[in-house]
Amino acid sequence: MEEKEEKNSEKKTKEKGEPHEDHKKKKKKDDVAEELQKILEEKEESFKELNSKYLYLQADFENFKKIKAREKQDLLKFGNEVLIKELLPVIDNLERAIDHAEKYQDDQGIVEGVKITLNEFLRVLERSGVERIDAMGKQFDPNFHEAFFQEETENMEPNIVISELQKGYTLNGRLLRPSRVSVSKKPEAQ
Repeated sequence: MEEKEEKNSEKKTKEKGEPHEDHKKKKKKDDVAEELQKILEEKEESFKELNSKYLYLQADFENFKKIKAREKQDLLKFGNEVLIKELLPVIDNLERAIDHAEKYQDDQGIVEGVKITLNEFLRVLERSGVERIDAMGKQFDPNFHEAFFQEETENMEPNIVISELQKGYTLNGRLLRPSRVSVSKKPEAQ
């Protein structure tokens, strides 16, 4: 009798159109598909994260290359800055020698030789990007001028450079040494 019941239950299952084992297999396939879908989503998320990191790294590298190129240009432009700063006192001394010799009208041949030497020296520096700061008669600019003292004067506007005690220089637009100057100011009322 038990055999009949089993056969009847098998018939009923088959009549419903879904055998018991097929149902288990389908359920396992659905679980596997769901699990594979989760793995795929995790991999896609991981890919997006890695791609984002890659793009940031690439942007950082491009910025690094630009910075290094700029540093290289600055090195080429300003690499001889220390040498030039040390040569500026030589120019000052040559100019003082010329000024002194012209006052006393001593040996004019030596004065001319020093002038030629100074001018050639200045041309060499100009080719390297060195320029004198033109200060005389200009408005005082603390970025390029260093005021040593102020002079009261009625015939000039205040903050105008009256005299230059030491010439200033720039190297490719960068200040090497400021001009040391005296600046005008209005006389104080008494």
